[in-house]
Amino acid sequence: MACSWLSRERLIVYSTAMLVIGVGFVVLWAVVTRGFSDTGGWRPGSDLLVFWSASHAVLHGQAATVFDYSAFSRIVAAVSGGLPKSAFVPWLYPPTYLLFITPLALLPLPLAYFAFLAASASAYVCATVRVSGLAQGPLGIAAARYVVLAMPCVMVCAVFGQNALITAALAALAVASIDRRPVIAGICIGLLAIKPQLGILFPLVLVAARAWKVFGYAAATAVFLALASVVLCGPASLRLFAGNVGMARELLLEHDVRFWLASPSVFASLRLMGAPLAIAGLTQAVVAVIAALGTWKIWRTTRDIALRAAALGTATMIVNPYVWHYELTWIGLACAGLLATGLRRGWLAGEQPVLLLAWLLPVYEFFNQVLRLPQVGPVVLLLMLLAVLRRARIEGIH
Repeated sequence: MACSWLSRERLIVYSTAMLVIGVGFVVLWAVVTRGFSDTGGWRPGSDLLVFWSASHAVLHGQAATVFDYSAFSRIVAAVSGGLPKSAFVPWLYPPTYLLFITPLALLPLPLAYFAFLAASASAYVCATVRVSGLAQGPLGIAAARYVVLAMPCVMVCAVFGQNALITAALAALAVASIDRRPVIAGICIGLLAIKPQLGILFPLVLVAARAWKVFGYAAATAVFLALASVVLCGPASLRLFAGNVGMARELLLEHDVRFWLASPSVFASLRLMGAPLAIAGLTQAVVAVIAALGTWKIWRTTRDIALRAAALGTATMIVNPYVWHYELTWIGLACAGLLATGLRRGWLAGEQPVLLLAWLLPVYEFFNQVLRLPQVGPVVLLLMLLAVLRRARIEGIH
């Protein structure tokens, strides 16, 4: 076992330092931009503004217009007082997500932002602590929740007002419930239809775990949400959504340098280095298959839910070519799981440095659109998956 420098006391110190840095950054941002008035329209909660605008449209009987790029841009501009010239605000979510965020505009935008953030952060912290078992070691429940809340991935997601805390919480709760509460697990997985690319590995791991009941409940939930969303938005919303996805693929995924700098994917890394689309896509596919096979192995050989969640969270980030910095809340599941295992059973050589890199990765990706450094995200994610695989093998031997 390796010497530990991640003691309970140090974890509290590191977490506190990260919180202070995060709050200090937002305060400095507000001061420099005169209360966010000189940012060209970009400010904390910029993505939540898009969700709130869509809710506003639904509540005013204009659900179908959300999927019309021109019409929706006008709605966002109207409710926000104008958009930056560089703004790109097509609705890139399936109709199912509209069901989820419809109540948002019942609250004023600032209040909706804080309510959304408080609810999603609370869900993420509770689900992550539960699935990782972090509170069962030397930390205890209060310190475990504090350490998870202070993770950089939480702060990055909070700055944007994104939904990645919710999707990661759904995944964590699903993994924690698979064995004993198949209905809850299935509903949580089905709810990931709000962002279906993040649920891509669940069919694989459910088959690996032979969780057939969960599979059925998940499918039923997803189908019900799809039908309900078509009733709300109309059948044309599916066609318009597909068109918006195609536009995002061409403008963002395939050709936007700003996206590549903030996306910890193999595809983005290769495109940033000048690789052709075909080479980047093929390499992404090969690495995705390897990550999926590693996750399959863990789910077949261990019932440890912390390691299962760690593998699923890490591999989900690896297999997706379209993944942003704020979605690294999923790697937070892996950080919490590996941290809990290391604190209880001792550290393997090299685990703590890899854990530190994964913990800091959201901050690196957040600032990289300005710093324009090499895209190292895929390397960190693969190292993390290898660390989880090694830990699962060692635990299996014992």
